[in-house]
Amino acid sequence: MSFGKGCHLHLIDGSAFIFRAYHALPPLTRKSDGLPIGAVSGFCNMLQKYVEEAGGHDAPTHAAVIFDYSGKTFRNDLYPEYKANRPPAPEDLVPQFPLTREATRAFNVACHEIEGYEADDIIATLATQARDLGGRVTIISSDKDLMQLVGGGVEMLDAMKNRRIDRDGVIEKFGVPPERVVDVQALSGDSVDNIPGAPGIGPKTAALLINEFGDLETLLENADQIKQPKRRETLISKADQIRMSRDLVYLKTDTPLDFTIDDLEVRDPDPEMLLPFLAKMEFRTLSKRIADKMGVEAPIIEDTPAAANDDTPPEFPPIDPALYECIRDAAALARWIDLIYSRGYVAIDTETTSLDEMQAELVGISLAVIPGQAAYLPLTHKNGNADDLFGSDTLADGQMTTDEALALLKPVLEDASILKIGQNMKYDAKIFARHGLDVAPIDDTMLMSYALFSGIHGHGMDALSERYLSHQPIPIKDLIGSGKSAITFDRVPLDEAVKYAAEDADITLRLWHALKPQLPRTRVTTVYETLERPLVPVLAEMEMHGITVDRDTLSRMSNAFAQKMAALEAEIHELAGEKFNVGSPKQLGEILFDKMSLDGGKKGKTGAYATGADVLEDLATEHELPARVLDWRQLAKLKSTYTDALQDHINPETGRVHTSYVQTGASTGRLASTDPNLQNIPVRSEEGRRIREAFIAPKGTRLVSLDYSQIELRILAHVAGIDTMKQAFRDGHDIHAMTASEIFGVPLDEMTPDIRRKAKAINFGVIYGISGFGLARNLRIPRSEAQAFIDAYFKRYPGIRAYMDDTIEFAKEHGHVATLFGRKIHTPEISAKGPRAAFARRAAINAPIQGTAADVIRRAMIRMPAAIAGLPAKMLLQVHDELIFEVEEDAVDRLIDTAREVMEGAAHPAVHLDIPLTVDAGQGTNWAEAH
Repeated sequence: MSFGKGCHLHLIDGSAFIFRAYHALPPLTRKSDGLPIGAVSGFCNMLQKYVEEAGGHDAPTHAAVIFDYSGKTFRNDLYPEYKANRPPAPEDLVPQFPLTREATRAFNVACHEIEGYEADDIIATLATQARDLGGRVTIISSDKDLMQLVGGGVEMLDAMKNRRIDRDGVIEKFGVPPERVVDVQALSGDSVDNIPGAPGIGPKTAALLINEFGDLETLLENADQIKQPKRRETLISKADQIRMSRDLVYLKTDTPLDFTIDDLEVRDPDPEMLLPFLAKMEFRTLSKRIADKMGVEAPIIEDTPAAANDDTPPEFPPIDPALYECIRDAAALARWIDLIYSRGYVAIDTETTSLDEMQAELVGISLAVIPGQAAYLPLTHKNGNADDLFGSDTLADGQMTTDEALALLKPVLEDASILKIGQNMKYDAKIFARHGLDVAPIDDTMLMSYALFSGIHGHGMDALSERYLSHQPIPIKDLIGSGKSAITFDRVPLDEAVKYAAEDADITLRLWHALKPQLPRTRVTTVYETLERPLVPVLAEMEMHGITVDRDTLSRMSNAFAQKMAALEAEIHELAGEKFNVGSPKQLGEILFDKMSLDGGKKGKTGAYATGADVLEDLATEHELPARVLDWRQLAKLKSTYTDALQDHINPETGRVHTSYVQTGASTGRLASTDPNLQNIPVRSEEGRRIREAFIAPKGTRLVSLDYSQIELRILAHVAGIDTMKQAFRDGHDIHAMTASEIFGVPLDEMTPDIRRKAKAINFGVIYGISGFGLARNLRIPRSEAQAFIDAYFKRYPGIRAYMDDTIEFAKEHGHVATLFGRKIHTPEISAKGPRAAFARRAAINAPIQGTAADVIRRAMIRMPAAIAGLPAKMLLQVHDELIFEVEEDAVDRLIDTAREVMEGAAHPAVHLDIPLTVDAGQGTNWAEAH
């Protein structure tokens, strides 16, 4: 079939498909030989979806997948630094590039690449030829560079968002029509591709200039007319650079092709080509599905654990917010409740007026039971214009009362036979708990993603939706705005609220269907079921109880810190020989490197010297002034972050501070604390320790602290098999003094605090992969001396070096490391080059140790509520290896005995450590006393 009028050419950006597929699935390997195939699996699923959906009245007559050819292109001859900033492709992706070409041919779809040219140039050439022949073109990509081709029968399809981009769409994106896109890009440049453009001119300014002058050349010829001096000077002095940038972004429409459009005629997949390829890749589910559609027998693939690699996503109907229902009365809600009982599960989400669960008001509830079918139950939406910050407080019509709705929902939300599915379910559970509902049992898609993909990507709903559903959810800012003009959700018009809220429940349900089956496939079910899901109600209860903080104590500390900062400022000024703003990095840099001529001065892009903590810590070994500045900064941070800010976090209703714990905050399983962060209160300085005095026990109670003693060193001794360390722990010896004695040859009875301090820094530093440079900074000693300490340490404990080397090799081979409890921490950067590789190796070494310690305390926390149920006590806080309790005075000893037994036995029966875990306990009227 000759291409001409009435024909339709589809051009698929193959590289975009590959990278999207690579990031959308966890690292997968072919079981038979360990070949990485995650990107190939995702690519095949995307290609199959395209082939299935490309039919219909708008079906292509011709189609091709266009790839980038590896290596330099003609643009590198124009500008050697072109794309110089781009990191190399991930090591496990490189062998998959040729397989994606093979996959395309297996699907009987044409695929092409040309040496010396980019895929965009081939697409531009084909699109131009097709347009000249009178046909239509759809470019399947979201690449902004391709938008210069739109118009005259050429459009783009963003498959990720299922959105077509025509001429109006380009104008919306760039502020100029397609034919002027090149001009805007030439001015604004591109940091990703290292295209310089005009420094200081962004896309919006570029569009304004092009619209004013008509085109780039006219703008440059009349640059002297620009009123703004800096902009005028830039356009005049950088004219050649801007023109060169235009040459870089301009797509060639005369790329020499070794094929014609007629060669791209659409062909049906041939089972004789396709199914053997899928069998070779060991894609069982996809092979069977395609064979069934073709009406042929699926190839036999050896029944091995390779099935775990075939993460073919489930098929869902398109997401269409226009189909969602607004539940306005009891009869409609009853229908949904019946549907929930018939299914046995429901995805649920709450809409509120705030992210603070302890003060947020419930606005509405969204439900989803079947993908594509979701509903929103509005409760307290207000009348008035959504743009009016002070609109009417009268309730909008057609809403059930909160009490009426929750009375109907309470039985189903508390029914043990109905699974409640949420994304960050802890938030919703706390909202319901404040209304007297105990929501259980639950599943949480955020925690499923965390168990599956820790270390690979984030776990927020929007990110997961884009990765695993290829859908971008409605942005909340589109409804409530941002900044000071933002409105609360109860002022969002109902029709818009229904689309947004019900979509959240629909997406959550789809994610649950997509993620839940992967837990057993990737062998992380135990992690999710024993370490993640059961921790949710424990954390929710801790957060709701909160801890009492004395406002007067904080106020006195703020005043004291201010006075001490003033004294330090005076000392710093005396050392500098003049007054300057200690809080100004620019002025500090000038004092240190211009006036005092200290070594190590490096200027950044702004022309100011770098004066970060790392720079000052290095200088502190040579001069008093940077050391005093570090002390001043520490006090300033304590004052602003804690003694001042904590006063704003005291809940007016409870009089307590209610932190929120984030289970997914660290890839190792460590909890993070936010709003306020109570885990980063410094404990090494006297001032930092004093802040804990403001956390107090109410009258008649005591605060009790139970803290694992050197748990990470104990785990290191276990996993690295260090017999001398193990025995020291078993005998109850001071491990830091023993290490000092072993390394420095100092008898225990002659140990000094300074020598022990150095050994302690080495002990803990090794866990984090510390270098001689880092240890020198911590101890404020010469680097050569610090490196000698580390060398002596590894010589004395060779098992630690072996553990490090083995862990790195495991990470390179498997793409992850694991804790003793099976938590996988993925290490995608482990084979990277340069500084990223060093960081990735340190993280890989530390992760199994820190992660195992985090798993131990999680297990203790999960068991704790049942263990102390008979005591007048509450678990309030978790701070790394420490648990804080509030207990009535006469039950302190019983609590300590019970909690210590739970904590010391938390690893059993799953893991039997060679070394006993020990827990230190303390009590007092405030946290400082207890700790």
